[in-house]
Amino acid sequence: MIQALTLLGALGMFLYGMNLMSAGLQKAAGSKMRSFLTAMTSNPFKGVLSGLGITSVIQSSSATTVMTVGFVNAGLLTLSQSVGVIMGANIGTTVTAWMVSLLGFKADISLFAVPLMAVGFILSLAKSDKRRHISELIVGFSLLFLGLSLMKESVPDLRETPEVLAFIQNWTSYGFGSVLIFLLFGTVLTLVLQSSSATMALTLIMVNMGWIPFEMGAAMVLGENIGTTITANIAAAVGNANARRAALAHTLFNVFGVCWALVLFRPFLALVGTTITWLGLPNPLEIDHTMDMTADEGMSTLYGISMLHSLFNIFNTLILIWFVNVIVKIVNTVIKDKKSAEEDSVKLKFIDAGPLSTAELAIGQARNEVVHFAEISRRIVEFIRRAVNAKSDKEFEDNRQKLVKYEEISDRIEYEIAQFLNALPEDSISEETRTEAKRMYKIIGELESLGDSGESIGRILMRRNSHEKVFTEEQKAKLEKLLVAVDKAYGVMIDNLKAEKLEPIGLRMATDCEIEINDLRNTIREEEVHQLESDGANYHSSVYYLDTISEVERMGDFIINISQALEK
Repeated sequence: MIQALTLLGALGMFLYGMNLMSAGLQKAAGSKMRSFLTAMTSNPFKGVLSGLGITSVIQSSSATTVMTVGFVNAGLLTLSQSVGVIMGANIGTTVTAWMVSLLGFKADISLFAVPLMAVGFILSLAKSDKRRHISELIVGFSLLFLGLSLMKESVPDLRETPEVLAFIQNWTSYGFGSVLIFLLFGTVLTLVLQSSSATMALTLIMVNMGWIPFEMGAAMVLGENIGTTITANIAAAVGNANARRAALAHTLFNVFGVCWALVLFRPFLALVGTTITWLGLPNPLEIDHTMDMTADEGMSTLYGISMLHSLFNIFNTLILIWFVNVIVKIVNTVIKDKKSAEEDSVKLKFIDAGPLSTAELAIGQARNEVVHFAEISRRIVEFIRRAVNAKSDKEFEDNRQKLVKYEEISDRIEYEIAQFLNALPEDSISEETRTEAKRMYKIIGELESLGDSGESIGRILMRRNSHEKVFTEEQKAKLEKLLVAVDKAYGVMIDNLKAEKLEPIGLRMATDCEIEINDLRNTIREEEVHQLESDGANYHSSVYYLDTISEVERMGDFIINISQALEK
């Protein structure tokens, strides 16, 4: 019982170490990874390289895949580009197996893992965010290999319990049926552990301990590649169409690979065996796993499993990279958009699948959703224009109702973005990202206020109509100039939101727009008051007109506040 709990605890330490190491790397280089990914996806081949590079660094293909889905949602990557990144991520995740094979079994890793943890602890006390992130990386690395070391030590020696060993080995005696059994076992184990890296570590231990022959370990590796896609599909099930399409593309990629690997199972294993022999080690296919293995034989089985994992994903990528467009067509055919374009345009576009599993990278989702929010808000200007110039009561009411609707939309989007930001764990994001999140809270509050202004203008115009008052053509022309200025300010504000960093020229243009709006408001007000003094008969109409002008000018205040909030 104690041994089983120790094994479970060691597995937990391994998983926690990997997550901690990944989180530290992402916090240290989250924005750089976003920039790298967007720059390196101009074609599928570059996409593969970027996916390979990022996954090799963060040690999580799931994190890369989920991040890629977020980028597809953000419009920064096309679905075609994302497929290339996913292919590269599958190759990148094989680095973990090599790291474990080369370091985790060759020596007592705990001899330097514990001192490394001490270094990590010292760095965690530093004031610098970057050093604290590095400390997480070091501590995570130490815990990963300590967990692996404990797993090796806590697994029972089945040679001392021949009945258990015989039971396991009995499942290896069904020929190709055994291959399918262990493939299923690898799939289920990955699904349970929610980590193909953890399952790979257990597979390496099982092969190294002689529990199963090399062939069955290879079958488990193939199953792990299917299991990791099931996890991605479960995560994407509550997401939008693009999230589900990317997850399905990942599934198609891995399932196709497993199919050809099963058809060519023996020749594929023979290739792996030949490659390992070329390295000067025994052929893993010829090793008797029931006997005590020599050091070279142990290395041969470990390297063989790692080599098989790498070659599987490399060959699969080399085959399918020429069929990216076909994969995209298939996933688009299988998963269709259920919402109309009009309905979808006023809903969350980038974060409706929830936060990324990698908190540091999730801020990119939120940033793009804020831009989308601003673009939705901009439509209010046109609805105001139509309501002012409506030729019939029906036309006016239709546009007033749209102003009411968009106020409700603004309230909802503000709440949902705020909920998304609240879901980001404080201890998993850098200080820079935390500051950016605070700016977003301010920005979405101002965008929500713009929705309130639109509804207020609708109410003012409705009261005007109820008193059977109208604006003159001259008043409408002046109001149109003010609306044009507000729309221009919207455009500058959206450009500033899209920019990676607010440039001085962007803030200056926003300020100039605000000055223009204020000057127009003052001029219109003075002219209207002068007209009112000379023609008191239009008093009520002027009141509604001046109230409308004031509310439109307030929209300019909210808009400039957003650009000012972007200042570092």
